[in-house]
Amino acid sequence: MSYNSTYLKFQEDVIPMSVFDVLKERGFIAQVSHEDEIREMLEKEKITFYIGFDPTADSLHVGHFIALMAMAHMQRAGHRPIALLGGGTGMIGDPSGKDDMRKMLTPEFINHNIECFKKQMSKFIDFSDGKALMVNNGDWLLNLNYVNLLREVGTHFSVNHMLAAECYKKRWDKGLTFFEFNYMIMQAYDFYTLHKNYNCVMQIGGDDQWSNMLAGVELIRRKDQKPAFCLTCKLLTTSDGRKMGKTEKGALWLDAEKCSPYDFYQYWRNVDDADVEKCLALLTFLPMDEVRRLGAYKDEKINEAKKVLAYEVTKLIHGQEEADKAVKATEALFGGGADLENVPTLEISEAEKTAKLVDVLTAQKVFSSKREARQMIAQRGLYLNNEAVEDAEFGLTPELFAEDGGVLIRKGKKKYYRIVVK
Repeated sequence: MSYNSTYLKFQEDVIPMSVFDVLKERGFIAQVSHEDEIREMLEKEKITFYIGFDPTADSLHVGHFIALMAMAHMQRAGHRPIALLGGGTGMIGDPSGKDDMRKMLTPEFINHNIECFKKQMSKFIDFSDGKALMVNNGDWLLNLNYVNLLREVGTHFSVNHMLAAECYKKRWDKGLTFFEFNYMIMQAYDFYTLHKNYNCVMQIGGDDQWSNMLAGVELIRRKDQKPAFCLTCKLLTTSDGRKMGKTEKGALWLDAEKCSPYDFYQYWRNVDDADVEKCLALLTFLPMDEVRRLGAYKDEKINEAKKVLAYEVTKLIHGQEEADKAVKATEALFGGGADLENVPTLEISEAEKTAKLVDVLTAQKVFSSKREARQMIAQRGLYLNNEAVEDAEFGLTPELFAEDGGVLIRKGKKKYYRIVVK
């Protein structure tokens, strides 16, 4: 691959362009609380800022990656990030953008997810020598005295103002529990605590967090009469407004066990033409001149830009070795002449060499159900060794596995798997 990304080179040097202008040019910024003040502060000072992550799953997903990239740009400009893990707020769950109340999570589940998040974040953010901090809000939220909280914080919140917030409006008709109603107060208290303990002056988060983030800004300004700011990043959406990062199996996870580097690569290799430039700007460190050059490609040539996008993003998430493997696997399937070593492999037992193909593929999670598999066969969308499977009752045979490469399965136009006997 001829394109070499600046693979998160941590450095002390301040980049020539203001980081605010960098974030704006690359398309991160959605809303800011005090634009002129923020711009001046980021140009003249080295600040501490934070981004919160509620550990609702055991892996970060591509939606989190936007925030991590914003955090990395800020760190590279000399600012200190705090990654705030929601050991406390995760016990309630953010109602923003949700039609129904979130499932209540156990402390054990939350703590496990926090440990997973810590490992993943360390790939993108340099936590050495105090360059960034990782903090758990459970350290202060879980031990709060309720009456003291009401006296200290509750007096600064107007119920009328809270109910007007976008994060609650959506749930008003369907029912909003008092349990969830407290989330805004808890998030605001997080900012107040980080401001008090670490001189944290700015919160960055997704655009759906705007109301919650403003609450924290206002709490600090009212209680301490000190400046505080917030900035939201645009959510990762397609050109027609749909949320990106959804796959057949759910979210586009950053954990290789939940989404293989090959599948991750293929997702970006197949994004819509209209979304390529935006994704290059937000999810890679390629210079913007290069981003614009690649984004200007049209028709067949845009595929070259997609290759760069897929490689760069996969390299950031999974490392260069896995990105190279994903490229080789793709070349093997679409270019011919390469081996199939890096194509996703499904291992079956000797006994399964004579099983029905539908049963094997369903057991291996290629399909969510036998019904789904049969539907694809009926639509002539399932191929075995480049021949369409026409019979839903088709059974494997030992002869199919005579070759060392095993059996090649194609699901739809671009999803490939290799079945081998373990």
